[in-house]
Amino acid sequence: MKIAVFGSTLNAAVMGALFAEHGHSVIWCPESDIRFFHVHNLPFDSNLKKIIELQQLNGALKICDLSQILKYEFDVYFFAFNPSKLDVAIELAHKLKAEPIIHPKLMVNSSTFGLQGTKTLQDILSKDAWVYIPDMTQEGSSVENIAQSKSIVIGTNEDAFAKKQIKELLRPIYPRMHQLIFMPILDAEFTKMSISGMLATRISYMNDLSLVAEKLNIDIENVRLGVGADSRIGPSYLYSGVGFGGENFSRDILALSQTVTDSGNRSRLLQQVWEINEQQKELLFRKFWNYYKADIQGKTVAIWGASFRESSSSIINSPIHSLLQAFWAQKVTVRLHDPRALPEIEKVYGARDDLILCDDQYEAAENAHALCLVTAWKQYWSPDYRRLKNVMQHPFILDGRNIYDPHYVKEEGFAYEGVGRL
Repeated sequence: MKIAVFGSTLNAAVMGALFAEHGHSVIWCPESDIRFFHVHNLPFDSNLKKIIELQQLNGALKICDLSQILKYEFDVYFFAFNPSKLDVAIELAHKLKAEPIIHPKLMVNSSTFGLQGTKTLQDILSKDAWVYIPDMTQEGSSVENIAQSKSIVIGTNEDAFAKKQIKELLRPIYPRMHQLIFMPILDAEFTKMSISGMLATRISYMNDLSLVAEKLNIDIENVRLGVGADSRIGPSYLYSGVGFGGENFSRDILALSQTVTDSGNRSRLLQQVWEINEQQKELLFRKFWNYYKADIQGKTVAIWGASFRESSSSIINSPIHSLLQAFWAQKVTVRLHDPRALPEIEKVYGARDDLILCDDQYEAAENAHALCLVTAWKQYWSPDYRRLKNVMQHPFILDGRNIYDPHYVKEEGFAYEGVGRL
């Protein structure tokens, strides 16, 4: 099939790369103007970049801007935009409607627009066959996440042509019929938000338990291992920490909560899940405050990690924002390191005397009264403790992702506090 993929999301890149790898002819339009676009500038994992580069060399995948892509006619048009790009998707749909295209074509919406997002586009391109595929990509292992998935949800409204085309489109990736879970489009959109809500609930539940565990002198890591070992529950999304972030995940939860409210029902659970997560983002500040008995003005804190998760440069809804505001409100200077997200931090906060951006993680720790671990980048997992101790004003580690062994860190001469750890 000839496929046009629209959007600069991870989802667009992964699906475009996989379609090309499995024999389809793909043209990817990440931006309407790609003069300054290069795949190396995107926060994609190395495996995905390799596939994209290989398929470009093979000629199966081409990257071009919108003016070029409108010159061709495709079998499939694949929309994969972020939540904030609905206006871009609507404009694209109007441009496609103005083109002399032979209908019907298969239109796939895999954007994170929430309920009725597909219908919004379908109302414009009403002559075409529409399906909805939830965006389930995860940064860091994006290709494996899609290619090794046991099943995929597909929303389609009793359209025989759409069902036939989508089966053929996905057959090389999902060759067994039981892997395709068909349902109406609205049901599929609600399913996507519900999955995010369930995962968020697991995270917030463990974070809530971690606060109780600390007071009862219980190590939450033992609890996590025991709970995750139960086959009815499993280990995924049971890690305590300083809260989740990201654009799509957070947007899904807020949209789900609003949908429940709009239906005339009240979801105290979703409200509490969100409130727990937002409170958790300030946890390291509260621990810092308590450790120094509220005497923190004029002190310096080092922070390792600003992105909402490792392998990403995105700081959308990241805990870093709550932490920075809390520290600055108490006249605390922040020395910050992140392998990828510093340019994003600079865009948001600009130059400030109380924010020092550091290219080296140990430089960030210089003269710090505490080191806060916010994002679990691999390079942070095995620090040089002797070097840290030499450069820090006071050897105090606040482990916001529970990646360190508390006993080992303490034996190295550091004060240590994690999230529900002893």
